[in-house]
Amino acid sequence: MSDQISVRRPTLEAVAARAGVSRATVSRVVNGGDGVREALVEKVRRAVDELGYVPNQAARTLVTRRTGAIAVIAAEPETKVFTNPFFAEQLLGISRELAGHDHQLVLLLTEGAADYERVGRYLAGGHVDGAVLFSLHDEDPLPDIVRRVGIPTVFGGRPCWPGAEADRSLLYVDSDNRGGAREAVRHLVSLGRSRIATITGPMDQMASVDRLDGYHDILMDADPRLVVEGDFSEAGGAQAMAELLDRVPDLDGVFVASDLMAVGALRVLRERGRRVPEDVAVVGFDDMAKVAELTDPPLTTVRQEIEEMGRLVVRLLLRSLDRQAPGSSVGRPPSSVIIPTRLVRRASA
Repeated sequence: MSDQISVRRPTLEAVAARAGVSRATVSRVVNGGDGVREALVEKVRRAVDELGYVPNQAARTLVTRRTGAIAVIAAEPETKVFTNPFFAEQLLGISRELAGHDHQLVLLLTEGAADYERVGRYLAGGHVDGAVLFSLHDEDPLPDIVRRVGIPTVFGGRPCWPGAEADRSLLYVDSDNRGGAREAVRHLVSLGRSRIATITGPMDQMASVDRLDGYHDILMDADPRLVVEGDFSEAGGAQAMAELLDRVPDLDGVFVASDLMAVGALRVLRERGRRVPEDVAVVGFDDMAKVAELTDPPLTTVRQEIEEMGRLVVRLLLRSLDRQAPGSSVGRPPSSVIIPTRLVRRASA
């Protein structure tokens, strides 16, 4: 019969004894409290490291009223989130920023009515301190769910429901989608292109609306046949490009509202015997390195800082949570952020 060895977890009392301070002092340090001299803080941290002490999360939650977890909710099906590199970059920024602040990411995905009910129950159960919502569509129930639960929330992307623009309490991070689209179309015009089409994203999303508005800012009298809606997927871009060529065979420029759709558009142009950029110049939107640099030819596109957007939504949310913490000195409230975009020129235009 083998010997059984029980390993006891170090306690607050053991840390206090090692550091030569009171248990209350150790509790304040490990739970992020104030009012402890820096010299004592260093003693406690050294004792924690030496003993391998791990705070009890349940006890910490009772003290701080914080779980240390943040819900990240994508209003998209699993297949889209895990195959679209845009979401991978954004989640990378969110994850890195949360990890840097010792917070846990809890990823929640929604596809059907049952998923929304599940997410609502989870948020109402007090399992997370706040939520990040992104890739919202018109009439999505998520904003109402977080509002009803009363959980602090930051949106990835400018909210699109009626009245959102006037609600100054809403916090979001977005790219300058309209300005980026203007720059893309202006570049195509500067190349002498006169039949410039656009493949939009889904028109129930604000980013798609803004990018189409940017297109029309430059081409106010564009032929309606030059506008086709896509779905931010490669297959959607291919289908939209085929439709455009059937409608307007002599088009000579295309602004595509995402890099992934541009991949599909380039494939169809090649299959139809159109040379890029000689016959048709193509500009995308995103500048995802794993996509834009690997197309044939390499894609001219509008760069938006996708990973940085993920980091910023976390920073805004944590600032909001800190302002609500007991004993905090309420400072200037955080405000929404619009990140500039820029055109990255490669061989496609």
